Amino acid sequence: MTSSTSLSLRFSPPPHTLLPSKPRRSLVVAAAQTAPPAVEADRLEPRVELRDGFFILKEKFRKGINPQEKVKIESEPMKLFMENGIEELAKKSMEEIDGEKLTKDDIDVRLKWLGLFHRRKHQYGKFMMRLKLPNGVTTSAQTRYLASVIRKYGEDGCADVTTRQNWQIRGVVLPDVPEILKGLASVGLTSLQSGMDNVRNPVGNPIAGIDPDEIVDTRPYTNLLSQFITANSLGNPEFSNLPRKWNVCVVGSHDLYEHPHINDLAYMPANKDGRFGFNLLVGGFFSAKRCEEAIPLDAWVPADDVLPLCGAVLEAFRDLGTRGNRQKTRMMWLIDELGIEGFRAEVEKRMPSGKLERESSEDLVNKQWERRDYFGLHPQKQEGLSYIGLHCPVGRLQADDMDELARLADTYGSGELRLTVEQNIIIPNVETSKTQALLQEPFLKNRFSPEPSILMKGLVACTGSQFCGQAIIETKLRALKVTEEVERLVAVPKPVRMHWTGCPNTCGQVQVADIGFMGCLTRGEDGKAVEGADVYVGGRVGSDSHIGEIYKKGVPVTDLAPLVAEILVKEFGAVPRVREENED
Repeated sequence: MTSSTSLSLRFSPPPHTLLPSKPRRSLVVAAAQTAPPAVEADRLEPRVELRDGFFILKEKFRKGINPQEKVKIESEPMKLFMENGIEELAKKSMEEIDGEKLTKDDIDVRLKWLGLFHRRKHQYGKFMMRLKLPNGVTTSAQTRYLASVIRKYGEDGCADVTTRQNWQIRGVVLPDVPEILKGLASVGLTSLQSGMDNVRNPVGNPIAGIDPDEIVDTRPYTNLLSQFITANSLGNPEFSNLPRKWNVCVVGSHDLYEHPHINDLAYMPANKDGRFGFNLLVGGFFSAKRCEEAIPLDAWVPADDVLPLCGAVLEAFRDLGTRGNRQKTRMMWLIDELGIEGFRAEVEKRMPSGKLERESSEDLVNKQWERRDYFGLHPQKQEGLSYIGLHCPVGRLQADDMDELARLADTYGSGELRLTVEQNIIIPNVETSKTQALLQEPFLKNRFSPEPSILMKGLVACTGSQFCGQAIIETKLRALKVTEEVERLVAVPKPVRMHWTGCPNTCGQVQVADIGFMGCLTRGEDGKAVEGADVYVGGRVGSDSHIGEIYKKGVPVTDLAPLVAEILVKEFGAVPRVREENED
C-alpha cells in the first residue's frame, strides 16, 4: 500500500461506548468459516498498474472490457481536474465538442469524475452537478452559494437532496464550470469524484453529535473518509479507477438512519476487549439486474483503523474487480467469485499491518430499538438546544427555498443544516427560547412542514424523466400526486415508506421501501403503451432489514392510487375513508 492509504488517525469515543455493562448480541450473524472457492493464482494478480501517477488497466486484461473502461484508457478522466483540462474544454462550443469523439466522451463520461452529468437526452448542453457532503452536514454559506448558482438558470435551475445525504444542482452550463468549481472551493465544498467509478458521498447519522441516544458521533469518520477519498479535494488517483461505483457509511445510531445494508462497506459500531471500533459489512448494492444486502466480512477494526481498512477494501476491489459486463462489476460480484474468506484475505494483506481481527460479538446497536421520527422539535444532548426536522417534498428545492433555509439556520440555529437519506432537512442547535418563533415562520407552514402527513413523511423519489435520460417515467410530481390521492382514499395508522424510481437502476431504492414503484412502460386499457410502474412491497430498513418483492408488475400510473390504497388496507392496517366517515 502507498503511504496515503496507511494513514491512521486516533479517535476518542464517548465514554459510555467503551465498556457496556454486558455484551450485546451481534447485529449480524458472523460469516461462516468456509473455504473460499478455488481461485487460480493468476486471478489474484492486480489488473491495474500505476503509470504516470494514475492507475490504468493492464493491457493483458483489456479483452472484453466494457465501453466505459475504454473511455478511461483513452484519456485519464482525473486530468480534467488535476491538470485543469476543464478550463480548455469549457471554452469550446457544444458543436465543437460533439465534433470529436474524445471531447464528446469528455462531457458524456469523463466529467462525471468532476461530479458533472450531461443531460443530453432531455437537456442538451445542461449538466447536473453532484457535491460531496459527508454526513449530510452543510452550512448556510454553502447553501446560499448553491442557490446563487442555480438562480441564474431560470426554470432549469433547481436543487435536490439525494438519497445519500447530498446536494445535487441542475441547469449548469459548461462555460460556467471553472468559476463554479472555484466558488465551491471558497465555501468548503467539492464535486470531485462524486460520479461514475468513484466512491460516493459517505453517509452517517443525520443527528450526529446532537443525538442524546447516539452510539458514536459519525461526523469525524465521514469527514475523514471523504478527505481520504479525494485527497482533501485535490484529487486522489488511488481510488478514481474502480471497476464501478462504491458506497460507504458509518453507523452511529440505533435507528440505522444510515442504511448500512445497502452499502458496499458499512462500519457497525462494536466494542472488543475494552476497545471501541467497528464490525464490517460488505457488498450491499442495487442495480438493474441484481440487488443484494451487505454481508459480514467477519472482521472488526479499532476506530484508529477506519481509513486503512477503507483503503484496503478499495484496493482489493480496484485491483481484482472485473471490468466486463457493467451489470456484473459491483464489489459483491468479486466477493462471490473469491468467496467471503478469499475476499477477506485480499483485504487483510492490504492492511498496513497485514492483519485483520475477527468480528466482535459486542456490537453496540440495539436490535429492538424502535426507529425514531426526526420531524418536528426534539431536544439535543446539549442542554437548552433543540433540532427541528423539516419535510422537503421529494427532495426538490428552488433557489429561494435554499436562501430561506439558510436564513432560518442563521437566525435560529448555528448556521448549519443537515440533509437526510430520506431527502429531508434538519436545522440543529436551536435555542429553546427561539423554538416557538421558528415554528411560526411562514416557510414552515406550507411545503417545508415539521409535521408532514403520515404518508408524505416517508416519500422518496429519484430525479425521474424531467431531467434524467435513463428514467422511463416522471417521478417527483407523480409521487406527490399519487400520495395525495391515496390519502383521500384511506387513513393510515402508522408511517409507511413509499419510494419511487424512474428506471431499473433504482436510484430511488424501491427495494427497501414498504411500498416501492419502479418506472416501466405498460399497456393501457386501449392496448397502447403508457407510463406504468412495477410495484414492490415489504422492504425493510433497520436491524431486521430485507429487500421487498414484486407485488404487481406493469401497473399503469393512472391505476396506482387505488392499488396502493388496497395494499395499505391489506398489509398496513389502513382504513378506507368512506367507512371511517360512516363510523363517525
